[in-house]
Amino acid sequence: MVDVYEVLDPKQRRLSDYYKSLEDDGSYESLHPEFFAPDHILLLDGIVQSTRYGDAPYHESIVHPAMITHPNPKRVAVIGGGEGATVREILKHSTLEKVVMIEIDEGVVNLSTKYLPEWQDCSSIAHHDGCAEWCFDDERADLRVEDALAYFNDNFGSSSSISESVDEHDENDLQEQFDVLIMDCLDPNDDHPFAKVLYTDDGYVTSLYDALTDDGILVVQVGEASEIDDSADENGSFENRSTMIKMLDAIGFKSIHIYEESHCQFGAPWTTLIAFKDVETRKRWYRSPAAVELDLSRRILPTMDGKTSLRYFDGATMKSYQMPSRAFEDNYCRQQDKPDECAEKIRFGNGEEVDVSSAYSPVFERHFA
Repeated sequence: MVDVYEVLDPKQRRLSDYYKSLEDDGSYESLHPEFFAPDHILLLDGIVQSTRYGDAPYHESIVHPAMITHPNPKRVAVIGGGEGATVREILKHSTLEKVVMIEIDEGVVNLSTKYLPEWQDCSSIAHHDGCAEWCFDDERADLRVEDALAYFNDNFGSSSSISESVDEHDENDLQEQFDVLIMDCLDPNDDHPFAKVLYTDDGYVTSLYDALTDDGILVVQVGEASEIDDSADENGSFENRSTMIKMLDAIGFKSIHIYEESHCQFGAPWTTLIAFKDVETRKRWYRSPAAVELDLSRRILPTMDGKTSLRYFDGATMKSYQMPSRAFEDNYCRQQDKPDECAEKIRFGNGEEVDVSSAYSPVFERHFA
């Protein structure tokens, strides 16, 4: 079931200020009504999926770090993201040639179109060639209402030609792969059988790897951030998250990283997983804020008056994503089979060298990278 609510939280906004914003009296509130309007909250089966005031922090944080890290993202796929805001952010990149969104629930798309139009509003970039006022009318956007598992298994699974060796690819097969793939759907800890499949099905997760180009990047929203006193994911409610990380490592991703964004309005800091098939691409993750800003100025389609079309993400924000939190480091080291780099003398000692065999190691990132 899909629901949309308008909510005015008295802890964040006063009802009197909202009423004042509706008047035409020259007051600050009436001149800036966007700061005092009720929040719009989208829920799927009772679980918050998106909010008006968390829109930019969430959707910009799940899209732009990967897009700006990839040297030239032309083809992008989105799994889920039915409200349209993930596609909206992807369309802001001038390098983009095509974005394919695979959403199983057409009801989410239609309801968002009617009640959450700002999520699908691309008017800020509509003056550019090929763009449109409505995001899904952009000539680069391809909305497909179908099962993502079937789509990727059929097109990139073990029985498809795309998963054969690179030498056996023909040129058309390679062009159908994606530079960036974003999974923006159910949380890994949702009590839903489909959620478990999305994060733990070996054939499906392998097909995501095969759907990416050689320097491709996978992005997955992986739910609520770990707390400092949480058990290891593998022994708690985020077992699916732990399973997926291990699968991505085993499949062949060269580097896996988790970062947090605390302004998504989900009641807790939210985390995104990013996995790199190529080490050289991963090196671009650590660029300076100035280098990221320069790249954004070259790539992001500007508004009509020449301003950036981004509302939240910038080089300084990217800097905050580059280092995993201490909570994720401690969580990682609470695994039953503790990784070698978790030894106290290595983590907090004299910099003793250690061989890290896993593509995911917040210890290595925080102390040795």
